[in-house]
Amino acid sequence: MIADRWMRWPSREAFSQGGQSVARLWFVRVLRVVVACVLLWNAFRHDRGWLLAAGIGLVVLSCGLAVAFLRTSFDRRLWPSVTLLLLLTGAGYAAQAGDWKALALVLWCGTGVLALERLPLVAAAVCVPVAMIGFAVHNNDNWLVTGLIVVGLALAGYTLRLDADARGNAQRLLAQERAARAAEAETAALAERARIAREIHDVLAHSLSAQLVHLEAARLLIEGDATRDQILERVVAARSMAREGLSETRQALSALRGEMTPVEDFLHDLVASDKASVSVTGERRALPAEASQAVRRVAQEALTNVRKHAPGAEVFVRLAYGEGEVTLDVRDSGGPPGELAASGAGYGLLGMRERAELLGGSLTAGPGEEGFNVTLKVPT
Repeated sequence: MIADRWMRWPSREAFSQGGQSVARLWFVRVLRVVVACVLLWNAFRHDRGWLLAAGIGLVVLSCGLAVAFLRTSFDRRLWPSVTLLLLLTGAGYAAQAGDWKALALVLWCGTGVLALERLPLVAAAVCVPVAMIGFAVHNNDNWLVTGLIVVGLALAGYTLRLDADARGNAQRLLAQERAARAAEAETAALAERARIAREIHDVLAHSLSAQLVHLEAARLLIEGDATRDQILERVVAARSMAREGLSETRQALSALRGEMTPVEDFLHDLVASDKASVSVTGERRALPAEASQAVRRVAQEALTNVRKHAPGAEVFVRLAYGEGEVTLDVRDSGGPPGELAASGAGYGLLGMRERAELLGGSLTAGPGEEGFNVTLKVPT
């Protein structure tokens, strides 16, 4: 862990402009311009032309080396970065030899701070002493003040490094949060599409199964030379089921949007044309959309199965509101199997069981004391 800290580069996010306030960006820009102007003013101290030109050239060269170092350190290129820092330090010694003391001090101090801020600590441990030795030797203050300045510069450079790391971590966390939100939104959209697809599938499966019952009955009537009115009755019933299927599809979409009639009213309307009774126990309350849809679909599927397997049987539907769950119980009185018992694929109750398990509930179906029982339990 310690070795990683010494060898680790600051993150690229730490030195990007993302996350920095406008005031901070302008402060850095203005500071760079002021430093460049001061250095140029220091270069104009000499009256002789060649010294003046040399001073200006040294300032321009130092600025170019600094810009190049910022780019190579951002790209995490170690040896070019170290070389550029050493060249900046050498430029400081050249400035000291040419009597540009202000330029030399700025180059040495800036080099030390930049090394601590932007390089791995092991590389900074090499570059910083080279710069600070030049500063300490040529600084006019006493050794105590010079030592305090060196320590202050080291603390400033390391503080800037910690600040940049914190800013980089904040940028990474923000990017991760945005990615997580995008993934969550995509997952929610996919789940919603799957829920709608499942709902439409169940509605159409129920509707088509009921239509198949009547159409199969019409086929058997035709083969048995039944009367025209008997055949027409089955065809009209199949057409009615098709219309009901379309209506239920619209109702399912409305229910998914939170626009639904109470489950009790739906059950009473559902059994209006059958020999069925509905009883409701417990404290009535509004159910979540998916739980309500599960109750409706299981009731439809159970009644369709009764029509296919035990036509004419009495059906008893009970809806019970319990503590934290709702129970739907559909029982029939049994009877001889109908002619359409073999029609259909038999996947209706399996799909209802899967729906119940997705909601954290359960569905049981099997023979009872008299007929067939279907019991659904879903949490609310």
